[in-house]
Amino acid sequence: MVDDSLNDSKVSILHAAQVSQRVRSGERVLTILDDLALEVHTGESVAILGSSGSGKSTLLGLLAGLDTPSEGEIQLFGESLTALGEDGRARLRAGQVGFVFQNFQLLPTLTALENVLLPQELAPSSDDEQRARTWLSRVGLGERLDHLPKQLSGGEQQRVAVARAFVSHPRLVFADEPTGNLDRATGAHIIDLLFELNREMGTTLVLVTHDHALASRCERCLRLEEGRLQLMDHAEVAS
Repeated sequence: MVDDSLNDSKVSILHAAQVSQRVRSGERVLTILDDLALEVHTGESVAILGSSGSGKSTLLGLLAGLDTPSEGEIQLFGESLTALGEDGRARLRAGQVGFVFQNFQLLPTLTALENVLLPQELAPSSDDEQRARTWLSRVGLGERLDHLPKQLSGGEQQRVAVARAFVSHPRLVFADEPTGNLDRATGAHIIDLLFELNREMGTTLVLVTHDHALASRCERCLRLEEGRLQLMDHAEVAS
């Protein structure tokens, strides 16, 4: 059961403490994350910047409960992810967490409408299709419901992914390089869309990006360096 007090914007929605992630490579053990800490509050927008290979995507996967850390504690909506099995983590995410990925992650054999409906399979309701249609219209694809991903441009595919992320009215959206495969103009449109939905719905937004223009739109910017997060000021991000 999720505590309703988490609707208070000053209450933590995501908490990580003493998180480390190590992987074995041959005879060596590589430390990707080292005693990392993070606190995110409801409705906040947070950007995580870092060089290629710094562990940004690894961190996002841990925060979302898609993987488990070597050490440390991660709490989502007040519940310990590290105490749950894979099925328990999936149940906790269902209807509450949305994802936007760099490579869109659309199923190629499903239409735009069917792709947006996918998250609803875990918690179906009678108005699922209407909600999916409404969200596709909101992202400008109301006339492309029956198109397969291969019939859509990269920007259109990412708009399908945004609609899919928000269709269940999630409390938290994770975005991993959401503009990485888009041209500048299309990427700017996706950025505007993400923050418009963040403002309208009060959805907490956690972004992993190398795009400083995207990061500067967030309330808080952090740099992942040597396995730990460091706070950046907005002047530093904009430079």
